[in-house]
Amino acid sequence: MGYNVPEENYYTKDHEWAQVDENVVTIGITEFAQESLGEIVYVELKEEGQKITQMEPFGVVESVKAVSDLFAPISGTIIEVNTTILDNPGILNDDPMNEGWLLRVEMDSEKELASLIRAHDYKKLLEATEEAQKNV
Repeated sequence: MGYNVPEENYYTKDHEWAQVDENVVTIGITEFAQESLGEIVYVELKEEGQKITQMEPFGVVESVKAVSDLFAPISGTIIEVNTTILDNPGILNDDPMNEGWLLRVEMDSEKELASLIRAHDYKKLLEATEEAQKNV
């Protein structure tokens, strides 16, 4: 398991990451999500100024394998959309943890962070998921 799981980030069970800088949260998909999806060919996201709600869809990624909803790790107002991703979704295949960020959101409440997974537990989730996949 060689996934990049930065310690400072928060994670969801649906494999989104959230990087918190005061009240601004940058959101993306994890390397595990990208690998599971395969080659991503299309991304659709809500627009700047729109609200997102924790654990509700805020967009869609389409790969050669599947179409998947993106679920918001926190609630808030979108202050920036990574439009480069919309024009070139391949960036998500190459660098989902950095250049491949999706949204920057002004978070409504820090309390929501408590329901997210920290890096240590997310790594355990990945190990359990990989173990389960071996036994299928």
